[in-house]
Amino acid sequence: QVQLVESGGGLVQPGGSLRLSCAASGSISSFNAMRWYRQAPGKQRDLVASIISSGSTNYADSVKGRFTISSDNAKNTVDLQMNSLIPEDTAVYYCNVLIVTPRGRDIYWGRGTQVTVSS
Repeated sequence: QVQLVESGGGLVQPGGSLRLSCAASGSISSFNAMRWYRQAPGKQRDLVASIISSGSTNYADSVKGRFTISSDNAKNTVDLQMNSLIPEDTAVYYCNVLIVTPRGRDIYWGRGTQVTVSS
């Protein structure tokens, strides 16, 4: 069982920055992928950014050039640096882990952290 705890959310003005962090209970070097999702009120949960075990990253078109995902194996954390924030980035942000095992795929979620972009 993997536990994920997000932190770093809050209220920020448009154009500002926030850094989200996801702390995992296990060794992230054993994870196949770590991702950040977000869910705005009344909308579905969407993938924002992902990083796989090789270090390769991927981003939603809406955040490319503004968000950066990174991992720290020593700290067992995955961060999301968010710059040039806009009101449309307002959402609850969730950390997600994928572990591929011989029996299938295990997916774990954090409880989320609220990000509000408003003047």
